[in-house]
Amino acid sequence: MTQQVLVRHRSRTRASSAPAVRRVRARKGHAAAVLVAPYVLLLLVGGLIPTGYAVVKSLQNEAETGFGGLSSYQRVAGDFRFVETFANVALVLCVWMPLLLTAAVVLALLVDASPRRFGASMRFVYYLPGAFAGIANFMLWLFLLNPGQSPVDFLWHGFGYTSLNEVAQPGNLPFIIAAMLFFQGTGTWVVVLCGGLNGIPDELLEAAKMDGATAWGVVWSVKIPMIRPWLGYMTLLNLAYGFQLFLEPQVLGQVTHGLISPQWTPNQLSFTYAYQILDTPAAAAMSVILLLVTLGLGLLVVHRSRLFQDER
Repeated sequence: MTQQVLVRHRSRTRASSAPAVRRVRARKGHAAAVLVAPYVLLLLVGGLIPTGYAVVKSLQNEAETGFGGLSSYQRVAGDFRFVETFANVALVLCVWMPLLLTAAVVLALLVDASPRRFGASMRFVYYLPGAFAGIANFMLWLFLLNPGQSPVDFLWHGFGYTSLNEVAQPGNLPFIIAAMLFFQGTGTWVVVLCGGLNGIPDELLEAAKMDGATAWGVVWSVKIPMIRPWLGYMTLLNLAYGFQLFLEPQVLGQVTHGLISPQWTPNQLSFTYAYQILDTPAAAAMSVILLLVTLGLGLLVVHRSRLFQDER
């Protein structure tokens, strides 16, 4: 009898609390929708709609009067500059990415191991070059690269260079652009990695030390594996940025009076198709190819770095 009373009481309690639970879930759902809505809007305006437009445009014929199938892709792939543009970007990435990853990890570990006030000061110092973003950073580099004005002109004279055109010759361009990207972005990623290192629980570090791990062992076996998602995130974003190179080679080509090819990167080749050759379907095809290459590399990085594993 007592058990039947308890069961009836629990049923009445569940029935009376069900509307309240539904109201709480509804409020959480509405709050989530409000938070996600701006992102979805930006994704549509800045990502999905332009991508869909580029795909549709790339399937038009050269005169843009009807369906052209894959003819625009054939024109782009048959361009003698097509492979060269990707090779140029790949060379920049081969120089830039290992330097960036190594320097950012080493500097972040040093900052993390430094006393609190000194570490905070060094984070600010490392971040400063990133504050000179875009054209301001580029103008600074123009002075650095010009032997007649550069504070490191002894370096250029050591290589036998006496003018900006000799420094910025095409063979040196991958290294110059890699240096620009390195000094502009490394400090920002040091700050990001320091955030990841600060998130490692102290109990985990203490347990490693109690197990006899040396300082190097703690770094190699605990800290670096724990910031692996941040390293994957850094690699992903910088790969995407590298394939979008446009400003640096474009302006360097102008200040060196055409010494650098105006189709040095895939983005520049796409720009040439759109605004000089006036072949918009080919420009759209170039953009879609660039998107597929970047997306494929991005998925590979996400898979290898297990970027989202900890969030599931």
